[in-house]
Amino acid sequence: MLKYPVVILTALNLEYQAVRQKLASPQTHLHERGTRFEVGTVQGASCRVALGLTSKGNHSAAVIAERAIQEFSPLAVLFVGVAGALWDATRLGDVVMASHVYAYHGGTSEDDGLKARPRVWEAPHGISQLAAHVARLNDWADSTSRPEDAPQMRFGAIAAGEVVQNSRISAEAKWIRQHYNDALAIEMEAAGVAQAGHLNGAPVAIIRGISDRADGTKNSTDDRSWQPQAAANAAAFAIRLAVELAGEQEKTVVPRDDSAPSVDRLDRHVANTAHNSTVGIMAGSVTGSSVHINTAPEESGPLNLFAALHDFRENLTRHRTEGELDQDTYREALTDLESAIRSTGEQTSDSSKRAAMTLRRLRGLVVECPALMAELAPLIAAAGDRA
Repeated sequence: MLKYPVVILTALNLEYQAVRQKLASPQTHLHERGTRFEVGTVQGASCRVALGLTSKGNHSAAVIAERAIQEFSPLAVLFVGVAGALWDATRLGDVVMASHVYAYHGGTSEDDGLKARPRVWEAPHGISQLAAHVARLNDWADSTSRPEDAPQMRFGAIAAGEVVQNSRISAEAKWIRQHYNDALAIEMEAAGVAQAGHLNGAPVAIIRGISDRADGTKNSTDDRSWQPQAAANAAAFAIRLAVELAGEQEKTVVPRDDSAPSVDRLDRHVANTAHNSTVGIMAGSVTGSSVHINTAPEESGPLNLFAALHDFRENLTRHRTEGELDQDTYREALTDLESAIRSTGEQTSDSSKRAAMTLRRLRGLVVECPALMAELAPLIAAAGDRA
């Protein structure tokens, strides 16, 4: 069974039930502060999902999202539910995943009007790429739908505010469409979840089914009939994405027995460094001109991880020197790595969990460098085993 689940959060019970019915044998998981989650596996897959209800609004969504991240150290956080479309081109029942999120209520009120000062969060590159792949596969929607009625997957901006938008002609509606005219949908939780993910290093995806047009028809009979379908469509895509995320985790996690470097690799390292430097050898011996290396794993797992993280830091710097990482990415990656090293050295009750979370965030930064990704995978697994 995979160690890290995918967290799925919803604001409404209708949305919660749309996800829950796709889980096998969900079990209650109670947070120490009373928040209830249900943890189950996706039917027919090994993907674990931790499902939670946030209630409406960015503030409550942010609090519950951070609580879920700290509790489960998830592969990703998916916020799933319904939203209103801002433009007629987006059909009712279609699903929108946020390429970026606008917190549109930021602004300054001046004599000549209200000036927009939004906060913006971009979706992490890796999860956006995976979602686009799932959309291209086009096997996520309810198979009973006729082709012409099947929901379409759309990627674009989502606007998140603090009030229900249900007018096309109000001053605020016109202001939103003027300043955020690339936004496909509008809702009330994405900004809070995106901020929680940003602060905790967890990838976040906002996935919304379109149930209304935010044009005065919300809460009509037509809207109420579309809400369950839109929620079901968003849940279907989210579950499909969660399964793909779990599949990628299975591919990257390396069994601990296979994570030790081979003798051949150590020989090459010694040969490459012996030309003009002193070679330090731990757990080995020198007889004459021969070097004997003890390749058996040390009993002290934490010390192995601590040393491996220092080795990774050297390789990180080398890849920066060789131009495979840009300066900004290198700086952020180095900050996370130093934090993981400190956590590993502390050896307190929660230090291993913090180290694992930090290394998983670091993985997202070096995703464009396969060599570093491959080296990082067993370190994440080792940190997780200690947690």
